[in-house]
Amino acid sequence: MPLAQSKVTAQGQISVPAEVRRKLGIGPGAVLEWDEEDGLIVVRKAGLHSSEDVHRALFGNKKPRRRSPEELKQGIRRRMKSKHARG
Repeated sequence: MPLAQSKVTAQGQISVPAEVRRKLGIGPGAVLEWDEEDGLIVVRKAGLHSSEDVHRALFGNKKPRRRSPEELKQGIRRRMKSKHARG
């Protein structure tokens, strides 16, 4: 039995049923991504940031290289300190 149903408008738009919005934790302006997996179309909430976005925020525009977990933690700490510094 399906979770919910939507109707496609003449313009190709759909409404996301309230139950689905609650399960996905989405609201106005949310981005959904559509994918095909094993012959099925899957709709999921899109991630806000790519791994490249995260790397750039932590380490600037340096060429990506493997980092140890400790280096990643230090990068996150530096980023949070600079972002939330009171001054």
